[in-house]
Formats: sequence, structure tokens, C-alpha cells
Amino acid sequence: MGNVAEVLDDPWKAAMQRGDFAAAWRVSDEVLLRRRASKETCYHWPRHLQYVWTGAPLAGKRVLVRCYHGLGDTIQFIRFTKPLRARARHVAVWVQPALIELLAGTPGVDEVLPLHDGVPGAEFDIDIEIMELPHALRIASIPAEVPYLMCPSARQRRHRSDACLQVGLVWKGGDWDTRRNVPLPLLQRLSNVSGVRLFSLQPGSTKGLPLPIVQADCSTIIRTAANMRELDLVISVDTMATHLAGALAGPVWTMLHAQCDWRWGRDGASSVWYPTMRLFRQRRPGDWLPVVEEVCAALAGLVTDKSRA
Repeated sequence: MGNVAEVLDDPWKAAMQRGDFAAAWRVSDEVLLRRRASKETCYHWPRHLQYVWTGAPLAGKRVLVRCYHGLGDTIQFIRFTKPLRARARHVAVWVQPALIELLAGTPGVDEVLPLHDGVPGAEFDIDIEIMELPHALRIASIPAEVPYLMCPSARQRRHRSDACLQVGLVWKGGDWDTRRNVPLPLLQRLSNVSGVRLFSLQPGSTKGLPLPIVQADCSTIIRTAANMRELDLVISVDTMATHLAGALAGPVWTMLHAQCDWRWGRDGASSVWYPTMRLFRQRRPGDWLPVVEEVCAALAGLVTDKSRA
């Protein structure tokens, strides 16, 4: 999905990447017209490729939002339920079960239902896939007020007597795009930064890993969120964890491969989606060493600032 050639060949992705939302919605309008004319169906396609919205008006309607993409996509795009609810009479979100507790109480959401392969247990007039919301709402700019997700079981970040910087680390995404993964031996360099204590936010055991790291409780997304709230910083590859940290308004550094997804823009260290996020980009495909070195230098600077404070 993040391949450079693919983005250049896809006018919608190219427009979204450069932040030209008006151009993206014109492309979406053309696609919607072609679908209506051809009467094509998509229900035999993989769920994340299915489109749902017919172009029907949302005002005053009961709207069902279907979350057919990944967990990170849902966390990123759930922000659009707030402007949706300003138009709709009722908003139900049919969401991945792992996110239900996290999304309870989200602005603009009246009802949260567990996604499954059957029929949604809600009455609705119109349904729409969550990533279709920006087009349906004709969004002109990204609503970037954070936090837009809350973690009910999280405590405020503790005041610690030690000067150690507590940093959560995620180095591996899903298997569908292994270009996002940073080799663990390279991340050993992070543990060499004086004044830093590393915590794994990666599900699974830390036993046998080639760096000193403490396993945080990532048994559920709500527990992962609670742990993030107690850390000074999260460093992550492009996966669900980086969206979660950004939505919670936590300090988060995201390491991106050279052919990263359209949502991270073409260049720059900031994200229009998450004000508390800093981006670290590969210069050459597959070469993570300069990225890790840049992160280490920034981390050392953060430790110095913390000790001065």
C-alpha cells in the first residue's frame, strides 16, 4: 500500500499524500459515479477492499460505521465520528472486538458493536466504511485535536525520583509488509544511550532478545494504552501502536521505511494526523542504520534536556 510507484499510479493516494484533499475527493466522486453506472459489487472481495457508502446524504440519518481495515486504520479514522455525529442522528460503530473498550465514550459515537462475519446488531439508515468518512464529509483539513481517545484504566504519568527516561519500543508490524520492521540487533544501539530504560510494547516474550528490555503488559489494547500513558516516550514502526500513542496525545517517534504509506506524507518530520508525533524516515530502501542513529542522537538529546529540567 505504501509503494512509491503505486502511489504515483493512484491519483487518490497521490493527492492524499500531498494533503490535497479537494483533489482526492474529486477522484473519489469519479470512482463513485463509475460504481453506480456499472452496478459492480464488491462483497466477494477481501473485507478491507470492500467499499460501502453509496453517496447517500448522512444528515439526520442513523449511520452504521463499518471498520473493515486494520486496527491502526480504525484508531486513525475514528476521529471523523465527531464531525459525522454533527450531521447524523445516531452513529453506531461496528468495530474490531479488540478496540471496543478503548472506543467506548469516543466523541461522536452513540453505540459500539463487536465486528463479526454476520449481520450487525443495529438499526441504521445508511452504512459506510470508516475510511470513506473523510470523503463523505468533504473534509478540508485533518481534525488533529488530541487526545481524541481516552484510556479509562490509565493513570497519569507518574512522577519518578530517578532521572531515567522510560521509553516504549515497537519494532515489528504485521507480516503483510515486512519492510516496516527494524532488525532487533540495530536497536541494541538504543540501549547504549545513557539514562534510558526500554520497555517492550511488542506482544510476546522478551526472552532471548538481543537487547536489555522489560516486557510491558500488552495483553490487551487497553492495557497497552495504559502503559503508554506512564511512559515518557514511545518509539514505534508504522503499526497500530504508533496510531494509538498519537491518538492518546503521547510523545511518539515513528520510524518509516523509504516507501512508506501515503498517510505519512512525502517528507518532513511532522504528521498532520498526530501533533505529538515525530517522523524518522529511511533515505534508502532497507537501510535502517541511519534511522536508528538519528533516533539515538535525538534520544540522547532528550535525556540531556530531562536532566537539565
